[in-house]
Amino acid sequence: MLRLLLLVVFLSITVAANGPVYVVLWFDTEDYIEPASDDAALRLATDLRKLGVKATFKVVGEKARVLEKRGRQDVIEALRWHEIGYHTNFHSVPPTPAVYLKTMDYLTGADEFIRREMAGFNDVSRIFGVTPSCYGQPGSSWAPQTNRALRQLGVPMYLDEGSHVGVENHQPFWYGGLFYVFDMGPYVMRAALDKDDLDASQREFDSTAAKLSSQGGGVISIYYHPCEFATTEFWDGVNFSRGANPDASEWRRPKRRTPEDSERCYGVLNSYVKHALSNPAVRFVTGRQLMSKYQSQIPGAVNRQAIADHMAARQTFLVLNNTSLSAADMLLVLLGQEPRFVEGPVSEGKTTYKAGTIDRRRFEQAKSDTVSYIKTHTRLPATVWIGSETLSLEDFAATLAADRSSGDVSVRKGNPELRRHVTMEPQKTFGWVIHPEGFQAPELLDMARLQAWTLKPAVLK
Repeated sequence: MLRLLLLVVFLSITVAANGPVYVVLWFDTEDYIEPASDDAALRLATDLRKLGVKATFKVVGEKARVLEKRGRQDVIEALRWHEIGYHTNFHSVPPTPAVYLKTMDYLTGADEFIRREMAGFNDVSRIFGVTPSCYGQPGSSWAPQTNRALRQLGVPMYLDEGSHVGVENHQPFWYGGLFYVFDMGPYVMRAALDKDDLDASQREFDSTAAKLSSQGGGVISIYYHPCEFATTEFWDGVNFSRGANPDASEWRRPKRRTPEDSERCYGVLNSYVKHALSNPAVRFVTGRQLMSKYQSQIPGAVNRQAIADHMAARQTFLVLNNTSLSAADMLLVLLGQEPRFVEGPVSEGKTTYKAGTIDRRRFEQAKSDTVSYIKTHTRLPATVWIGSETLSLEDFAATLAADRSSGDVSVRKGNPELRRHVTMEPQKTFGWVIHPEGFQAPELLDMARLQAWTLKPAVLK
């Protein structure tokens, strides 16, 4: 008994010396064709509640409506005990978000996303009685315009997985004004339901959790779909593959698991979660709870000289004394503005200014005009006017940061390193089976690079 008590004390001291590992467990709750997926959602929600674990269920609008039509108040109530996110109105029915947003600019695309998604968002909110805490795209159908739309809908968090945008440490970040759990790399984990490797999965979880804890803490993302526990194939893959759009009367149900096989799958997840719970460093959290563990995206007091030195050399985020700053944050500081969120530019800027220096008066006018633009539009300009000529935003930022004198201002070429945090893979990144054959969206990635002015790592409190 004494040895057990000493072990508990030792583990407690070890956890205190290191950091907590937050596990966000989420389910894309989407199959509205196969009724057995309703029962799967109920079973998962119930089993996890018995374990005292709150998950995040991202619900498709049509799924919520179908639950209501089928009279599955039991499922609705069970999911409501957890946290509710939003997962598009119809998920895989064409056109999916990346397909219809590919040809739209940033502002028009955000409006179009709201037009298409408002009905589903409102139905999920009404049926579950809460405003969804987060959003995630169907498949790999990600697009940067959704950030602006989600902020307008009051959704503060992006919870999903993909490789479109991210930071080096594969941990949460701020992007487009949203808290992102995305591109988690080695920190997105799950125990496979159809492989006999639970022990190996648990060892991998332990190793990953220990690494994060030793680094001061961090996040592990675990995700499933309720339909995986009920069927052996995905409902959308058998109906909407490669952009197919059959009439609802022609929709086919996916192949069912046997009751025994479903039980085995529930057992795998239960064992995996119980094992994670046995780790004293681990805390299961919902999306909203996870956000509360991180500092606000609005920075506090900062060292202006350190910011100027950084932005003169490169335009990308900076973590300074445990404060995370995006390139947009730092530009506001250099312009003498109060910290707040502003969007990145909506188009590519170009430098037409040819001279090597700028008259001080004209440069001060350019700064004043830039401040006015930002205040009016709540976003950064693509270009800054020097009389009838222009500096690109990155050239202006570098020039402003390097300005140390009271005389003429030397023009400095920008180094927008922030762009490298967006993938260069326009086809592979969007390679979802539901997208049309060969679909690629370099336009969305170009737009994402412009919005990378808002990108920065999230910092634990």
